[in-house]
Amino acid sequence: MRYAICFTPPPGDPLTLAAAGWLGRNVYSGHPADHPALKGLGVHEIAFHTALPRRFGFHATFKAPFRLSEGASEATLLRELMHFAGTMEPVTLSGLSVGRIGEVYGLVLDRSCSAVDHLAASVVQAFDGYRAPLSEAEIERRNPDRLSAPQFSNLSRWGHPYVMDEFRFHMTLTGPLLARDFPRIEQALKAHFDPVLAEPVTVANLALFVEPEQGAPFQVHSLHPLGRVSSRKIA
Repeated sequence: MRYAICFTPPPGDPLTLAAAGWLGRNVYSGHPADHPALKGLGVHEIAFHTALPRRFGFHATFKAPFRLSEGASEATLLRELMHFAGTMEPVTLSGLSVGRIGEVYGLVLDRSCSAVDHLAASVVQAFDGYRAPLSEAEIERRNPDRLSAPQFSNLSRWGHPYVMDEFRFHMTLTGPLLARDFPRIEQALKAHFDPVLAEPVTVANLALFVEPEQGAPFQVHSLHPLGRVSSRKIA
């Protein structure tokens, strides 16, 4: 069993539903979802290009997948996460849009957001005691020889290279693509996601994700609203 602490919108949010269709799986129910019919991109191509992110589900990672440390339990992790979420404030993400990170497409910010960077760093620090040390095999899977010095330092200290100053908020939507496919995939992604990104997206909760067994799809275990109960807006 592995856990991860992430952001994903609530179950009925239009962005959640759009992402479920694109990826072909709902991260809450775990059920398959129908891919959209998009001009210039067949559903079989969408299924192929989303195979990798489909397993992980629609999310932005704050605390990367980890096994529980000796003496830690799911119950104590849940209690701590509930308490921690209550001490942090929601973050509004302006400028979230379809963009490319290397060979992969996802939702990215058009400029840095110090508030979400602070939230991500706080999550990493607050829950590191729950993380079991990485095995040699887990370290090797991160290709340490290809990491920069700060990234390698993060891997050694925090169990993941892309945290703290190396963190960049993103919500992955494809696996690695060939350059020749970039224009077509980007056009399809924008056609599908732009309508639900017209309004700013708010990080209003932390989601505990679980991987029941190695290689199994990740699924949302629970949502933990950010902010003091007394200050939360009533829907």
